[in-house]
Amino acid sequence: MGVGKSTVGQLLAERLGVGYRDTDEDIVAAQGRSIAEIFVDEGEPAFRELEKDAVRTALAGHDGVLALGGGAVLDADTRALLAGQRVVYLSMDVEEAVRRTGLNAARPLLAVNPRKQWRELMDARRHLYEEVAASVVATDGRTPEEVAQAALDALELKEA
Repeated sequence: MGVGKSTVGQLLAERLGVGYRDTDEDIVAAQGRSIAEIFVDEGEPAFRELEKDAVRTALAGHDGVLALGGGAVLDADTRALLAGQRVVYLSMDVEEAVRRTGLNAARPLLAVNPRKQWRELMDARRHLYEEVAASVVATDGRTPEEVAQAALDALELKEA
């Protein structure tokens, strides 16, 4: 959350001359409501099913840069689909998250005690991100352009 996946993803797509897609945006468009509303109305398990379907659909029909929501890797089937893909895990520490988002945005999983919840989420997810990642790129103190270049370098990709 707040790591810059959308901004960096769009930059990567532009530099590579390919399309960009975000599964969170796909879910919002298909459902006609925000992710926060889905969480409130139907709960996290229902959202995770929508997310799983969105990732599966996007991986099957999109060959450009794909940004996934932070919880997508929680699903074992999704992790299996990501195996062999050029996945970049954009990492940051809690202080950077605070600086970027203030941890007060409309984040359904960070509603109470956001710093503590962010740390707990990352403790629970970090190993999953690393499991699917071909490369890990730290975003702390970097501009989106620097992160995009680091991702290109890490994946040994050339700009179009």
